[in-house]
Amino acid sequence: MGWLSRLFPGSKKKEDAGTTAVPVPAPVGASGESIPAAKVGLNGEFDESGMAKRVALAFDEDPMLDDVDTLWVAQLSSKVVLKGKVPSQQILDKMVSVAMTVDGATEVDISQVTVG
Repeated sequence: MGWLSRLFPGSKKKEDAGTTAVPVPAPVGASGESIPAAKVGLNGEFDESGMAKRVALAFDEDPMLDDVDTLWVAQLSSKVVLKGKVPSQQILDKMVSVAMTVDGATEVDISQVTVG
């Protein structure tokens, strides 16, 4: 099982959608206002957890990051929040690095992560 399917069951990315590391264009919502980058879903739609889903997808797309089933991804506005346990500091550092490449992410909170 991958990050995206474990954390957000039923979420799917369109096959022709680009990689999550590339900036996501600001889609326009039904009211004509642009959607903030942190709220853009996997397929360009408005999604309250859009950035967290794109971070999970970015973790799936990185061959160095196996799914760590003791870690969860959430978001608070444009902040990525990681919670749980990771096996090593090296993996946590890589996750922070990958998460920061996702459009809309301004910081990564690891205060709720334990290593070991």
